[in-house]
Amino acid sequence: MKYLLLCMICCTTVGPISRSAWLLGTWSGGTPGRQLVEIWEKQNDSTFTGRGLMVKGVDTALLEAISLEERNGQLYYVPTVTGQNKGQAVRFTLTSITGSQLAFENPSHDFPQKVTYTLVTPDSLLAEISGTVNGTLKSRKFPMKRVK
Repeated sequence: MKYLLLCMICCTTVGPISRSAWLLGTWSGGTPGRQLVEIWEKQNDSTFTGRGLMVKGVDTALLEAISLEERNGQLYYVPTVTGQNKGQAVRFTLTSITGSQLAFENPSHDFPQKVTYTLVTPDSLLAEISGTVNGTLKSRKFPMKRVK
């Protein structure tokens, strides 16, 4: 009986990456002629990969390559931003998760120190980066709609 109970507990435990599946898909926001697009795909049970693109007219530029990685029960947001951090990835640790929000922080990073994704409706989300720059709190919000 105790083995059955243990199996039921282990089998029903959902890790943080599974709880983040709402992020998967293609999201777009911005203004006509200048669209920010994020594309999220599931690679396996512990990794999602994403790409942040800027689309201006017929030109598309890669802004960042991102991975969402679950390691030993902890979730990390790991972006590599074009032209920043000497081409190296920066790791942000999950600090808060709900059914509709993911918040990641890296207090030692210059900017941002916090990255948040909030699912507003099933087809819209708000990505936000925030942190302190020279003692002043700054924030940038990126509302997006699900494309697919």
